[in-house]
Amino acid sequence: MSGADRRQHLRTAMSATIRLVHDELGEFTFSTADVSDGGLFIIVGDQAFEPAIGDLVTVQVQGMPVPAPILDMKVVRRTDDGLGLRFELDPAQEGAS
Repeated sequence: MSGADRRQHLRTAMSATIRLVHDELGEFTFSTADVSDGGLFIIVGDQAFEPAIGDLVTVQVQGMPVPAPILDMKVVRRTDDGLGLRFELDPAQEGAS
């Protein structure tokens, strides 16, 4: 890995609507910009959502034919456009295939 790009996973452009819940800041609806095996990037736009790096949130993709799973994620990066979120694995599921 060179320069400032420390990404471990290939990003794939993907626009999806997600519901994000933060324990203290509430519930929000955002669009994704990309997704990878490690997480996703959400476009925050002009919404008043300013979590701290390291905060935990839950995320669920909306508009699916059946309810999508609710995933635990951690805020790991902030840019002018939005936030990078990393999937947080349940210790019971790590190593399971």
